[in-house]
Amino acid sequence: MNLHDWIDELCDALDVEIDLDEALILDVAREAAHQVERPAAPITAFLLGYAAARTDGDQEAVERLAAAAIDLARRWDKSAYDVAHEDDDPEVEEELESVDA
Repeated sequence: MNLHDWIDELCDALDVEIDLDEALILDVAREAAHQVERPAAPITAFLLGYAAARTDGDQEAVERLAAAAIDLARRWDKSAYDVAHEDDDPEVEEELESVDA
């Protein structure tokens, strides 16, 4: 079994008929994972699929939506997010406590 077989089987299981551009979806997921954070990949792919469904799967619309998602991921300022959420990291909290002591 390979990715194509998985996609075919999954489409059957979900009762979905679609001409899927898997390379495009993988590109979007890769950019989200690398530019934002790893959990952003499946969430981004899901939301892209949801948005695509709203266009009845129009290929040109899907490509525009995917480009918008990739563009947003590439512009994402990870450093600002990391600074804003550094207190969420237990190692950072320990480090801050040791500095305060």
